[in-house]
Amino acid sequence: MGNDMAITMTEAAARHVNRSLSKRGKGLGVRLGVKTTGCSGLAYKLEYVDEAEPEDVIFEQHGVKVLVDPKSLSYIDGTELDYVREGLNEGFKFLNPRERDRCGCGESFRV
Repeated sequence: MGNDMAITMTEAAARHVNRSLSKRGKGLGVRLGVKTTGCSGLAYKLEYVDEAEPEDVIFEQHGVKVLVDPKSLSYIDGTELDYVREGLNEGFKFLNPRERDRCGCGESFRV
């Protein structure tokens, strides 16, 4: 796998992850991946991680590690992880240049 693959994270997202990890009292970073679901086929999966798997690809930005399994990486290469507040809602946003299509419910996407 070439080193030109990358997942990036905004400072806002990194701050949020750092706050959450300190609240949890432990954690290595976050795992970003995809799972098959929804009307368009794929959905993002984000969870806190305490330890890396041997096959994980690790990206680090603003002092936060993002771990990605190799199978997911091909779908999300180039994705920027952001944390936004829109009105009363706040949450992670995935800015994926490979997304061709997103279903109306916003839950799933296609590449």
